[in-house]
Amino acid sequence: MDIWHRFIVSDELGRLCAGGLLASLLTHGISLPPILMLGTDVQKKRYVPDIVTGRKLCSLAVTEPSGGSDVARMKTTAARDGDFYVVNGQKTFISGGMNADYFTVAVRTGSAGFGGISLLIVHRDFPGVQTHRLKTQGWHCSTTTSVIFDEVRVPVENLLGEENAGFLPIMLNFNNERYSMSVTACRMARCCLEDAIRYSRVRKTFGRALGKHQVIRHKLAEMARHVLATQGMIQAVSRELAAGGSPARVGGQVALTKVQATRCLEFCAREASQVLGGRSYIRGGNGGRIERCYREVRVYAIGGGSEEIMLELAGRMAKL
Repeated sequence: MDIWHRFIVSDELGRLCAGGLLASLLTHGISLPPILMLGTDVQKKRYVPDIVTGRKLCSLAVTEPSGGSDVARMKTTAARDGDFYVVNGQKTFISGGMNADYFTVAVRTGSAGFGGISLLIVHRDFPGVQTHRLKTQGWHCSTTTSVIFDEVRVPVENLLGEENAGFLPIMLNFNNERYSMSVTACRMARCCLEDAIRYSRVRKTFGRALGKHQVIRHKLAEMARHVLATQGMIQAVSRELAAGGSPARVGGQVALTKVQATRCLEFCAREASQVLGGRSYIRGGNGGRIERCYREVRVYAIGGGSEEIMLELAGRMAKL
């Protein structure tokens, strides 16, 4: 799937304004690429057909309670014991984890820092794998999960790529996640604008349509400005990726695009909520999409790399 098809999928599904659905059903979008990138022919033959056809589900397990975006501080360990790795540790905020058959897990197999991280395929039914659903502010239909690995014995043949060489693939894989989240957030912001415009045309206040008041027109215009600016950034980075731009070099652009998109969503969700008033505070009805968007603002701004991490990444990649 090229970048334009990825854009179309993320954009159209963004119309639902229910990111939890994507986080539950499309977790292979971030957990499968490491298998495709690093997997042996045997591994691909074993896992890929079932995952892409939906017979099996796979989740990415990188984030930890103590580390967040700081992957280099990873504490989940995988100690070699003959033909097995013995995995111990905990992952959190794992999208779709309650339904996953497999986990693409980042583990520490070597020394501290970037150089001691590897990737393993861990089956849900391996003894010692425990999952617990987390109650979240938004994404109510997503099974956001805490995963505990307690003396889990994973066959050495489940190692993806080379031992202690997993950090760079993890970082490159984040580009896919951040790009898709940017596109979805922009579409959700556009939905907020659409619903606000629609409501402003039928709602009457002080003898005229709500949209006839200058203050409301200015709100709608500001929302449109944010959406169009965000769309322009997404199109620019899409062209860069389509032209074969290095994922490492484009990473800074993707990071800035995610910040722009999530701040655009936050602004538009708030302003649309102001336009619809109390109706945007009620689940369902003509303010239902806006109410859902408001609950999902924080997960888009934090998930996949927080705004602060994204800005720092962009600055470093620009050698500022």
